[in-house]
Amino acid sequence: MASSKICIIIAIAAVFVPSILATEFVVGDETGWTTNFDYQAWAQGKEFHVGDKLVFRYSPGAHNVIRVDGTGFQQCKAPDGAEALTTGEDTIPLTYPGKKWYICGVSNHCESKNMKLTITVLSELGSPATSPSPNQTPVPASTGNIALLGCCGWIIVAIAGILGMVMV
Repeated sequence: MASSKICIIIAIAAVFVPSILATEFVVGDETGWTTNFDYQAWAQGKEFHVGDKLVFRYSPGAHNVIRVDGTGFQQCKAPDGAEALTTGEDTIPLTYPGKKWYICGVSNHCESKNMKLTITVLSELGSPATSPSPNQTPVPASTGNIALLGCCGWIIVAIAGILGMVMV
């Protein structure tokens, strides 16, 4: 009986603990994704971790969001075949550590209106610093999986241990 209660508690913790620790960043805060805003100043001082999410809010049709590499960022140019996100409420899960670059591909919004953002994503909170292995294929910006246990596995094990001691 007690072991089934522990299993239920562990299952609930496994689902909710990682999402509690993740942060959802609305790019530009209340200003959103728009022209003539300093997104580098906005990102400065923030820590982005694997498991967090970026939310780009804007009027659909007025802007879009395209993930690019460092060169595309500097040149404000999307690579051939790049997928533009266009919903006006685009959520991008940060699924692996490293540099990330985003631009608006509408008209000259990136080049002359400063619609571009670069961030560095750190490892999950509580996990050792890692970077993608050379043969690891990163997940595209528009998709991603969030691990159920991730960095919080040790928390779940600790909770289970404590509950096991209490219920015995």
